[in-house]
Amino acid sequence: MVYNATRPLVKAAHDIAFKHVHGSNLIYNCAWEDPRLDRQMLGLDASSKVVMITSAGCNALDYLLDDPAEIHAIDVNFRQNALLELKMALIARGDFADLFEMFGIGSHRFHKTLYAEVRGTLSPSAQTFWNRRIGFFHPGSLKKSFYYHGTSGIAAWVMGQALFRLKPNIKNFALALLDARSLDAQRAAWEMIEREVWTGFIDWLVRQPALMTLLGVPRPQIKIIQDSYPGGLSGYVKDKMRHVFTELPMADNYFWRVYITGSYSFTCCPNYLRHEHQAVLRERLHRLKPCTTTISNFLREHPGEYSHFVLLDHQDWLAAHDLAALREEWELIFANSRPGAKILMRSAGLDVDFIPADLRARLRFYPEITTRLHPLDRVGTYGSTHFAEILT
Repeated sequence: MVYNATRPLVKAAHDIAFKHVHGSNLIYNCAWEDPRLDRQMLGLDASSKVVMITSAGCNALDYLLDDPAEIHAIDVNFRQNALLELKMALIARGDFADLFEMFGIGSHRFHKTLYAEVRGTLSPSAQTFWNRRIGFFHPGSLKKSFYYHGTSGIAAWVMGQALFRLKPNIKNFALALLDARSLDAQRAAWEMIEREVWTGFIDWLVRQPALMTLLGVPRPQIKIIQDSYPGGLSGYVKDKMRHVFTELPMADNYFWRVYITGSYSFTCCPNYLRHEHQAVLRERLHRLKPCTTTISNFLREHPGEYSHFVLLDHQDWLAAHDLAALREEWELIFANSRPGAKILMRSAGLDVDFIPADLRARLRFYPEITTRLHPLDRVGTYGSTHFAEILT
């Protein structure tokens, strides 16, 4: 094998770019994990005390519907918590039409006036962010929708613009897919899309580190996929999309709808945007507490006996970049858990080997549950889902 001297430099450049992008931008404008499955696994109740990563805050609000005692939404990126705070402020304000126009449609004619009404209820850091970025909701902007802002939204918008210009019928095929009311109809629509979309250009595009960085996929996750999946990254993306669009009903798949169309609908949206849930959410909002820090720092500064930890997929990055930090996080989780505390996480990989063996020995995993539920995930882009209980 010939050693490529430029490869370490390319990897380092990718890591630096990823760190810069994630340290200076809103990344996720909507959660990219399916809370319907989360809630089945977590089994939250009135005694639950949850520590979770914020992401876009959609799922933290969803969990409130199960009546937990408290939810701590933790994120190192204050912009993600600023997004959750704005959602919470609009829910607390109590006007469903304005809430849905803002976060359901993705824009609002009077976004500045609406923001001025709730601004005083936000934290200083959230105010700093939205003072400069409330224009994300301007309906007259080039992108027309909040959901095409933030780095993941920009990636969706760029790909959509490229596809719609190169293949004029793709948008109509995509709308037919979203409107399909049977799996047979979905399969027919997807066959047309796949035939048109999966050209050499798209195959090249999904393998570009810049696009993966915008989507929030770090190099370690790309490497996991390339090393473990037979078709590499492009084969992985193609197969995952085929599964979602041909095996799962699209009628309530709001994850993909929002990036294809730039908005939700009344019948296809996250639970925090459903009219029937507003009174309950308003009554329980005080139990949801955003905090900008790491999971480890939060547990050091707020020790307690927590019942649930929702770690998303960030341990893929820790395992590749900072094993000491990964171990520290697990030790703090173990030290701040009540007996039988539950852990939920996802990975780009196909197994749980990213957790060192001695730490895994302190957990009881439930593959019989995740094996059944993982294929039902409406997002469908993760390699695996892991649900565990801390052993006493």
